[in-house]
Amino acid sequence: MAKAHRGTGIRKEKNHGRGDCPVCKRTGIKVLYEAEFDGEKKKICKQCSAKIKNA
Repeated sequence: MAKAHRGTGIRKEKNHGRGDCPVCKRTGIKVLYEAEFDGEKKKICKQCSAKIKNA
């Protein structure tokens, strides 16, 4: 059975939530998590968000 609502939260984001992570410099990755980076709030990727929370 299809899951019609999967990903609907990021469809309204710019480029469907994809972009460049300012921390790890990866391109074309989902940047959905807000974090304090260099004194301002930025959206970062899932992997960098996990590293920041564990550090």
